[in-house]
This record gives sequence, structure tokens and C-alpha cells, in this order.
Amino acid sequence: MLFYPIEYIGVEVYREENCPYGFLGWQGVVPARTERMAKRLTDIVSTKLLSLKEAFSHVEPMPFARLLSPTIEESIRQNAPNGKIWAWLMSPFLPLALRMVVVELQENIDDVLDLETVVLTAFLRDKLVLVDLFQNVAKSELEFLVISGSYFGFVLGLAQMVTWAAVPKPWTLPVAGAFVGYATNWIAIKLLFDPAEPTPVGPFIMQGLFEKRQPEVSEEFSVFLSSRVLTSKRLIDEMANGKKKDEFERLLRRTVPFVIPDSVVDAAAEGLRQLALEDADHPTHVYLDHKLAIRGTLCTRLQALSPTDFEDLLHPVFQQDEIILIVVGGILGAAAGFVQLRFGWGGPTTAKRVQEAVVRAGKSGRSKVAPAVRQH
Repeated sequence: MLFYPIEYIGVEVYREENCPYGFLGWQGVVPARTERMAKRLTDIVSTKLLSLKEAFSHVEPMPFARLLSPTIEESIRQNAPNGKIWAWLMSPFLPLALRMVVVELQENIDDVLDLETVVLTAFLRDKLVLVDLFQNVAKSELEFLVISGSYFGFVLGLAQMVTWAAVPKPWTLPVAGAFVGYATNWIAIKLLFDPAEPTPVGPFIMQGLFEKRQPEVSEEFSVFLSSRVLTSKRLIDEMANGKKKDEFERLLRRTVPFVIPDSVVDAAAEGLRQLALEDADHPTHVYLDHKLAIRGTLCTRLQALSPTDFEDLLHPVFQQDEIILIVVGGILGAAAGFVQLRFGWGGPTTAKRVQEAVVRAGKSGRSKVAPAVRQH
């Protein structure tokens, strides 16, 4: 119910915007809240974890320019008027011209590339990206939610058994089942995140399971973002096609020597658009991904976050809709109680059989004792 279905399934009679449930239907909590959760994650990444200027400062201008040259030269040849002539004329000087562009890009990267947009659009274009992120990063926590139902359900089920034995009424099983389902979900979710900071409780140190796994989660989170979101392909695509593409083209125009006509500069920009479509194993993408070092930077800074700030990575998945998930546990527990009652797995019918068996055993015992008494 956290992650599926990706799209709303049900009757759209009435449903609030971005709400997982409607009058008759359901959508996974994460897909339904994608925009809100993505904005929160984007804010964390762009303000606390990563700086594009710092990342691009690791790029060596001349090696990167040499890698760009073949793609740009071919685009000029194919797309510019008299492209073959211009490609031939510029070929000896193209790496040097592109080096100037790379240097200018490093100094003005925030003007031509918006980190928030790169991260946000990755999640909003495809809801599965956010679903996959949480399922990868929180795999252990999600497994705990499932397994804990067995442990807590068993312990609370014993209390349910005692309640039924004391009060064998038809309403006992559904009511006790609702309590078990509600309490099981509530305990499990609380143990995931509370307390955020290590807290002494007698001889023990208590801390939320998610915060306790901060080193491992940091690695998983950084691997996912560096391979699925903040890649060379997506960064180049955002520069060439994103909302700041006009600023990027102006940067190209003022950097390239004025003797180069606008049509050739436009063809060079088209070359970058084509580069964004190349596979991730293209030498330019491999080099840029390596030099940006997104994975290492994210991992280091995630591990350095305070537990409270670190909690914001995952807790938004549950926070607003915790009460829904807990109440659903209660509803399912009550339904299970009604099933038990319907099929005679408890309740007054069973209680009556137990009482009859006790009575029969008592009568049998007295019939054996009576002759012995008379003989005595």
C-alpha cells in the first residue's frame, strides 16, 4: 500500500489532490505524494549535500574538451550551413575553443544548470524512480515492517486469546483483532524512526532503526542518485534542453570567437543534445561521471548529517500518512476477527464446546468416584 498501485485504481467519485485514497479506490502513498516528497528530497540534496560548482570544479577543461570535440565537429558538419567547410576549418582549433567553453561553464554553472530542476524532474517524469529509490534505500526497514507483524502480532494475539477466554462474546474477536492490527503497525512505524538521536534507556541505547543504519543507507542513497538521477546524460540534457537552455546558448555565443557565425554555434549546441542521447558508456559520459564524483560526495555528506536531518530522507514517506497506515492495520485486524468468527475459529461456539467438554469430563470423573465411595 505504500508503493502500489502506481496509478490510482478505483472510482473517481471524490478524491483530494495527491491523496492516496478516494471515495472508492487507492493509489500507493509514494506515487500519490510524489511531488511533495520529491520537492523535500530535492531541497535536502541541493541545500545540504551537493554543489554543482564544486562538482564541476573537478573537471579538467582540456581533456573534457577533447572528448567533446568529435561529437561537436560531426554536428557542425551535419547541421550547419556549409557545415563540411566549417568543420574542416575549425577542426584544428575546436578543442581549444571548447576548452574556453568548459572554463566559462565551470564559473557560471549555476546560471545554466539548475540542480533542483534536475533532481525534481527525474522523480516527476517517472514515479517509479521515487518508488525504486525508497525500496532500495529502505529495504531493511520495509522488511522489518513485514516481519515485525509476526512478532508483535503473536504477542498481542496472546492477549487477544486471554480476552476471548475471559469474555467469550461475538464482538471479542473483531474488536481484539482491530486492536492487534492497529497496535502492530503503530509499534513498527515508531520503532523505525524514534528516537532519532541515541537515547539511553536503562542499560540500553535506543535509536530508530533507520537512523542506526545511517552509514549503509548513505551508501545506497548515493549509489542510486549518482546512477539514476545525477548522471552525465541527465546533466547535459538539462543544460541543452532544460529551462535554462537560453542562458546556456548565450554562454556559448559569448565564449566562441565572434567570427564564428550563429548557425555554427547553434549546430554545436545541437551536438550536445545528441550527446545527451548517447549511451552511458560513451567516453564523454564515463569521464564526466567519474570527475563529478557525485557518489562519493553524497555518501560523505549524508554520513555527516545529524540523525534528525538524516531522518528526513525517508520519514516523509510515512509521516503524513502514518495514521492512514495504522488505521488500515486496525481495519484489516477487525476483518480477520470477523473471518475467525464466521468460520468458527473462536468466539462463543468454541467456548460452548470447551464448556461441554469440561462438563463431560466432570461427570465422567464423578461416575468413577461414586462406586469407590460406596465400596468404602
